Amino acid sequence: MFNLVEKRPWYYLFSTLVIIPGLVAMVYSIIEYGSPVRLGVDFQSGSRFVLKLGGPTTEGEIRNVFERYGFNNPGVTGLGDPADNTWQVRTTFVSADIADSIVNDLSTEVAPVDKAASSVDSVSPAISKEVTRSAAIAAFIAAAVILVFIWWAFRRVPNSFHYGVCAISAMIHDILVTMGFMSIMGIFFGWEADALFVTAMLTVIGFSVQDTIVVFDRIRENIPRRRGERFETIANRSLLETMHRSLATQLNAIFVMISILLFGGDSIKQFIAVLLVGLLSGTYSSLFHAVPLVVSWEEKDWQRIFRRRRRPAEAAA
Repeated sequence: MFNLVEKRPWYYLFSTLVIIPGLVAMVYSIIEYGSPVRLGVDFQSGSRFVLKLGGPTTEGEIRNVFERYGFNNPGVTGLGDPADNTWQVRTTFVSADIADSIVNDLSTEVAPVDKAASSVDSVSPAISKEVTRSAAIAAFIAAAVILVFIWWAFRRVPNSFHYGVCAISAMIHDILVTMGFMSIMGIFFGWEADALFVTAMLTVIGFSVQDTIVVFDRIRENIPRRRGERFETIANRSLLETMHRSLATQLNAIFVMISILLFGGDSIKQFIAVLLVGLLSGTYSSLFHAVPLVVSWEEKDWQRIFRRRRRPAEAAA
């Protein structure tokens, strides 16, 4: 029987190498933008104009119109191919009537604005705080419910609490990978987290935990059937028995997402890309993070490492 679990140190190393670039990007993003990922108007008060102009223009011409209305130093960036003449402008909160006036002035003074292809999104400070608070509460409740559910479902298994903690660890792994990806894309391509990003994150958590529970449940079934075997052998057997089911389920979803990413509309590509990265991470972490971590805990890997380090020191003394 092929032993996947015994190679767990390599899985931990691979996860570390994947997560570190994202952590670096998140630190940079915190320094540059004040948050681990660039936040859209859903999470911070303000307005975002996406303007499709009917002719070539410059950043300065657009900026002048906004500054005339008292919006000092608006964030003006071009979107897509310069030939498309599409611009994004970020400002503090703008009321609907002022936004209409700005668009009308742009049409008359700079270039005609295609109102059918343009949009203005505004969120007041009170709403942005409520959205941010609700997102944080949702993530916390999801983690707490997962921990309690797994502890209860595996209450007859020795050290049932370990399973819940390792499932949460796999979930954190997927959150870090997904947020790291979003942070990198925000730095290099200007992606901003919005309400759809929260939806993607919660979906990733659900997929990850679902797969983890399937493998853990097979371990729970095999423990009484394989009395006398090492826990590592039982866990490896359970992993091999459920791997085909996990991969078949996840690959179906992954292929669908790749199709949408290649042929779907631009408005959902960011959401699908984040979801795809999270799903790939969730598939990996369920099989090669959560289960190996339970084995490391049950087999007391950390104590063996400590003893190996202590013995050479004792011999030298």
